[in-house]
Order: sequence, then structure tokens, then C-alpha cells
Amino acid sequence: MERKNAWEKYSKKDLKALDKLAEGYKAFLDNGKTERECINIIVNEMEENGYVELSKVIKAGRKLKAGDKVYTVNMQKAIILFQIGTAPITEGMNILGAHIDSPRLDLKQNPLYEDGGFALMDTHYYGGIKKYQWVTIPLAIHGVVVKKDGMTVIVNIGDAEDDPVFFVSDLLVHLSQEQLEKKANKVIEGEQLDIIVGNKPLKDEEKDKVKAGILKILKDEYDIEEEDFVSAELEIVPAGKAKDAGFDRSMVMGYGQDDRVCSYSSYIAMLECQAPKRTSCCILVDKEEIGSVGATGMQSRFFENSVAEIMALCGYEDNLSLRRALANSRMLSSDVSSAFDPSFAGSFDKKNVAYLGGGMVFNKFTGSRGKSGSNDANAEYLGFIRKVMDDADVTFQTAELGKVDLGGGGTIAYILSLYGMNVIDCGVPVLNMHAPHEVTSKADLYEAKKGYLAFLQAE
Repeated sequence: MERKNAWEKYSKKDLKALDKLAEGYKAFLDNGKTERECINIIVNEMEENGYVELSKVIKAGRKLKAGDKVYTVNMQKAIILFQIGTAPITEGMNILGAHIDSPRLDLKQNPLYEDGGFALMDTHYYGGIKKYQWVTIPLAIHGVVVKKDGMTVIVNIGDAEDDPVFFVSDLLVHLSQEQLEKKANKVIEGEQLDIIVGNKPLKDEEKDKVKAGILKILKDEYDIEEEDFVSAELEIVPAGKAKDAGFDRSMVMGYGQDDRVCSYSSYIAMLECQAPKRTSCCILVDKEEIGSVGATGMQSRFFENSVAEIMALCGYEDNLSLRRALANSRMLSSDVSSAFDPSFAGSFDKKNVAYLGGGMVFNKFTGSRGKSGSNDANAEYLGFIRKVMDDADVTFQTAELGKVDLGGGGTIAYILSLYGMNVIDCGVPVLNMHAPHEVTSKADLYEAKKGYLAFLQAE
């Protein structure tokens, strides 16, 4: 089957729109390095474009009608957007779903200690990472500290021009003979991923003088006490901005593109969607990288409860109508897919792999080995999707996640499929997936946004 390259079809007008989308995307990556930061960006943009918080609609006691736009946020880490269609919601919704969490290091609840003249902070890695990739790179600290009185201190250190950065050290090559004989997953152990945060002792202290100096800075500059770390959520992420990659600037390199590339293109498609016949919905959730668990993950009842609230405001308060609406819905479960890497060609089936520049990618199934843990979309739904994409001139490709028996992965697709709706995995190909700096094609971002918009408007 001949593969298309999206770049070859673009007019000057297309390239201008593509560049504008990519610039907005890079800003989203720069300013949304945590789930909470992503939510703040999305809420502000949605409200500027006419979206209203669901709780305000409920409190006002008004009903929803076609064209109304609402959103609801879950614990500052997940959001659902709705645009009410002209058709009864019981006929189903067109749903986009993606996640806004990314692999990283998290500070433990008792993180700060001193050793060998350094102040360090203890971390626990989040999601699937190659631990050796996180050493000797500039790191930033983002998150919140909630004090006993309920006051929240927002922390963002390492990304401003004059901010300090932090780092995980590595053994110098001159003494690393034994280290280099270890397997890659043992070269750096999880308990070695502690960040160095200081080296200057505080005068007139009897012990732990460097730690004392850090605590003084935290108190003076942020009003943070050591005990406040118990009620903190602080994420260690790569410092620095997303950048154009390649002489031709065809790619974006930056942190958190799994899965913020799909989240960004999905909510931008929601903004551009106008007067859909079927109610359109966009779900952006937390905790996908660790199994979609917890109150802010896709396995929670947040989505189902929110749909029930929406339906009640549309005049449907019975459980059967809710079940019908969910079963009649269709979804694009948007997550990144592995892109072909010529440096590691042996890990891929070249006929069934996504290529950068090949457009948005559809995965009929994910899972591992014998499709274990996968949602396997049916042929009829794939036929429908092909027509939607072709009618909208969306360049797309199909792929699997590497060679059979080599590995695999999962998404939120199987969770939504439990309602009996049609679901397929799709998204954007990514190079260096789960590394501190991932790479995507601007063309694939552009085609994904076009594809999501076409899907939302499909009847």
C-alpha cells in the first residue's frame, strides 16, 4: 500500500495555518508541563471562546440547548468539554479522549536530605521511563504545595530565564567500568534518581548545614516549611522550551508530547467545531501513564457522572437514556503511536508502522503480544472512519506498536468501550516516546487536528 506524505500536498495557505498551529502547540508544551498547568490553560481558552462551567449552569437552574458549550473540571487534573448538538443526545455523542499526564519524576513526601556536602531531594519516577535518560539534564520543579490552612503555593522553578535548574548526577566515565557492564535497566536505579538542589552551607548551623540553607531559601522565597512537603504535589520535569527540530523546522522537540500533542489538537478541534449535529465531547484525563486509575483517571466515574448531569440539563433524567446515549456514542481514543526510527529499524514492521509526516495514525488495536489488554475496533467502524477522513482530505496512516511479541502498550480506549460504543485508537506518531525530549512532525499535528474536527462534525 502506497504511503502518502502530508507535506507534499500543502499550499501556502496550508503551511501558514500549520505554522500557526505549531506555534500555539509549542507554547502549550512550554506552559503546560503538569496536569494542573494544562487545565489552567485550557479553561482560560475555553472561557474566552464561550464555554461555561457546568456547575454554574446547574446553579443557575437553566437547561441546555443546541449550541451551548460547557466544561467541567475534576480536581484540577482532568477536564471534559461538551458542545450540545442539534440531534437528541440519546442518539450518541462524538467523543475525543486523550490524556494530559506524562512520564516524569515526583518528589516524595519527605524528600529533602543532605549527603556528602549536597542537599538532595528524593524522587519516585512516574510512568514508564528509561531511568538513565534522566541524569545530567537540566530539570525544573513544577507543582503545588498546600499548607495546613488551605493556602496553595504554586511552584514553578527552572524554566524562567534567570531561574536555577536542578539535576540528577551520573558517575564519571573514568570510574564507570563496572557501571557500564550492567543491563540498561540497572545502570541507574530508581533510588538513584534524586535531584541535587544545593551545595552551599548555612553559617552558624551545627549539622546538615546545606539542607538548612535550602530550607531557609524555601521559607524566605516561597513560605514553604519542610513539613509542607507532606501535602505537596511537585513534579520534576525537563527544563527548557519546546523547539523546532531539523534544518527545515519540520518537527517539534520537547517534553510531554505523549500525550499533550493529542490533547492540544483535540481541544483546538473542539474550539473550531461549529453547530455539530451530534453532541461533541472532549475528555482530557490524568493517570493514563500509570493505568488510568484514581479519581482523576479514566477509570473513575467522572465521565459517566458528567454525562448524566449534561443529559439531565437536556431533559433526560432516567438511567436508560444515559445508557442509550453512551452506547450510541463513538470515540477516537487519542494517544501517540510509535514512529519508525531508522536507527532501530529491527524493532518495527515497516509495513505496519507510523512514519513522521505520514499524517495522523489509526491503531485498530494496541495491547501486547496476542493483543492482550487491547480494544480491537471492528471493521465497520474503520470503514466509517476512512470515509470521514477521506471526505475531509485528512492524510492518515495505520500502524501497530512495534513488532509482534516485542512489547506493546495501552490507552484509555478499552475503558470507554465498556459502554458498548465504537472506539478506535488514533493519534500522532512520536519519536523518542517517553524520553525527556520527544519529537513529532508539525504535519502530523496539523492532520490530527483536521481529523478530529472532521470526526466531531460527522453525522
